[in-house]
Order: sequence, then C-alpha cells, then structure tokens
Amino acid sequence: MAHALKFRAISTILAALVSIATHSGAQAKPQAWVATWGASQQIPEPQNAMQTDDLRDATMRQIVHLSVGGPSLRVHLSNAFGTEPLRFTSVHIARPISPATSAIDPATDRPLTFAGSPDVSVPPGAEFLSDPLQYPVAPLSDLAITFHFDAPPARQTSHPGSRATSYFIHGDLVSAPDLAEAKHVDHWYQLTAVDVLETQGAAAIAVLGDSTTDGHGATTNGNDRWTDILAVRLQASPATRSIGVSNQGIGGNHLLTDGLGPSALSRFDRDVLAPVGVRWLIVFEGVNDLGGLGLHADATPADHAAFVQRILSAYQQIILRAHAHGLQVYGATITPYVGSGYYHPNPPGEADRQAVNAWIRTAGHFDAFIDFDQVLRDPQQPDHLLPAFDSGDHLHPSPAGYKAMGEAIPLSLFAQ
Repeated sequence: MAHALKFRAISTILAALVSIATHSGAQAKPQAWVATWGASQQIPEPQNAMQTDDLRDATMRQIVHLSVGGPSLRVHLSNAFGTEPLRFTSVHIARPISPATSAIDPATDRPLTFAGSPDVSVPPGAEFLSDPLQYPVAPLSDLAITFHFDAPPARQTSHPGSRATSYFIHGDLVSAPDLAEAKHVDHWYQLTAVDVLETQGAAAIAVLGDSTTDGHGATTNGNDRWTDILAVRLQASPATRSIGVSNQGIGGNHLLTDGLGPSALSRFDRDVLAPVGVRWLIVFEGVNDLGGLGLHADATPADHAAFVQRILSAYQQIILRAHAHGLQVYGATITPYVGSGYYHPNPPGEADRQAVNAWIRTAGHFDAFIDFDQVLRDPQQPDHLLPAFDSGDHLHPSPAGYKAMGEAIPLSLFAQ
C-alpha cells in the first residue's frame, strides 16, 4: 500500500512537471534572426563616390526601409571593397521623422556596440555585425542609421542606387536630432543589412537583380520598388507576415561580366547566401547582357546563339548553387526593351530575349517562374513596355509598372 501511495505521489509530481513544461513551451515562442533589409555593395563609380575630405571627421545618417519587424535588431557594416581597415568611432540607430529628412526622434536614439565596444575597426574585405539590441521595430517602418568616421575609407564600399537620401556633415553628431546643415546624396555607403529577431520559422527572400530590381524609375524616398510592393503584400497576409525581403539589385548589373558592380555570379555568396534566413531566391538578371551584345552590329547568328547559351549556363550555375544550400529558386522573365535609347535592340536581340524567356518558363529549370514580361509588355507591341508602365526610357518601369510587378507575384510561392 505504501509503495502504491508513493508511486501515485511520484506520478502526480511528474504529471505536474510535464504540465508546467508543456505550458511553458506553449507560452515561449522560439525566435530566429531574419534579414529585414539589404543592399548589395560595390566600388562606387567616380561620379557616385564621396569626396575624401567630406568623410574626414564626418557623421553620415542613412535611412532604410524595413520589411519585417521584431523586438530586437542588429546592423551589418561593410568594408567589402576597402583596402585598409575602416574605423567607425560610433554607430547609432533611431526612428526618423520622415524618410525624406535627416531629423530623428531623439527619444529613440540608441548606440550600437560591437563585442561590447562603441567603436569598431572593420578589416578590408570584411563586414561586421553589431551586437543584438533590444529595439522593437514595426514591419514596413523606417530606420535611421548614423555613424561617424574619424578618417575616410581608403576605398569606399557603396550602393549607389539607393533611391534614398543620405546626409553627411563634419563632426561627431550621431545623436543630433537633426543635421540641418548637412549635405546630402542619394546613395548608401558602408551599410549592408539589417536583421530582426522574428518567430522561429521566419525566413527571407533574396532578389538578385539589376536596375529594374534596384528601382531605377522609382520614387526617391518613396519605397515603391517592386520588392517594396511585394513586402507590403507579404505583411497583409497572416501566412506570410514573418517573411522578409532583401533587395540585392545593382543598377547596370550583368550575369556574366563585371559592369556596374560585380557580376551576379561573382557576388552570389555575399548577396544571396550571406543574408540571414534566406529561403527563397528570385533571379531577375540578363537584360544588360543581352543589350550589350545588341550594341555590336556585326554579331553573327552564331554569336547570338552562343551568347544565349552562356546566359542559360549562368542561370544553371545559380540554380545549382542555391539548391546546394536548400534554397528555392524562381526565375523572372526579362521584360521588353525595344525602343530603348541605351541599347537600341535589333530583331536578333529580341529573338535572344524570347529564347531566354522560353527557357525560364520551361519546367525543370527554375523551381517556378514569375512572368514579368507578360505583366509589363504592351499587348499591341509585345516587344515594347506598356506605355502606362514605362518610365519614359523604354527600358525601366514607372512606379505604376513596379506596382504591377509586385502585385503579380503569387504569394503561394512562399508557403512556409
């Protein structure tokens, strides 16, 4: 009898412990880091580089637009193309008053640390991740990141096509409520990514693209690129609210060769595999490769056929490398550009575009395809952009075109 009572007592205690553990587990929400914003890095062209003296004893304030939110964040600083160590003497974050002004809410200003220190020296070719900071940010909100250099970078690392205004001024003014006397440029510098802490299972979409992904023709400080529209739609659905978007577009980018920025193949590891939490990749590259060949009037049919095959081989390499890391890869068809004053595409060039798009649409290559060609083309002239979606250069979409692109992407592609 005593043994039975003792057994029942132990069983009751164990049941209570299991109940407590189960209840605690139900209350706890495991969390993981996920990319909420990103920008690909390059060596800025001379016209996009900062003057060296402007970055001596200088504060720079940059505003980024987040996709997902979370209770904590961390910021990535980059010296990817630097040739010497780069020292940031202080780095702060705050909520901006507006994406189109340098003013911040001073009550929200917080310093970031790096291994507990307020300053950090980033080695050449590297990036540094800040310590996590408990700092709740809302989805689709803006974040001001302000840092101070005592000495300028030996070589700058930049994202020229920010479509966002950055502010710079001499002195250490990282906590200043406003940089009223600051100069400004529409580029980002030395800034790679922002991560947030999200519920476990959160993930991100990386978009490997050129100027149409970077947002040429979008509204400066308007955050109306097609990737921004996609982020808004993801937030509107309870099933996809934990999915971030990392825009890795570079204006003028190529699949095969370095142009404006390193080629898609050469930057794949840094821009697709490195951002945290990436589960899906959208590839929207190739128009600059095709357009470049079209500039050579003496290109033979054999030249065109061989060049198309090189583009398809590059896609295959991207697919293989992404699959090796467990990513789903979606190809986006190349949009029309006949009438473009930059490339002057001829009939063989248009035939190349059609051949590439046919491959993208063919099952067994990408895991799925997004038909931006169908979204943007003029039904009366399928080799032209629809006038309502044309920014005016017959190559890049207008804000209305970007909206149509973002709204055309099936959210079912990102089923968790």
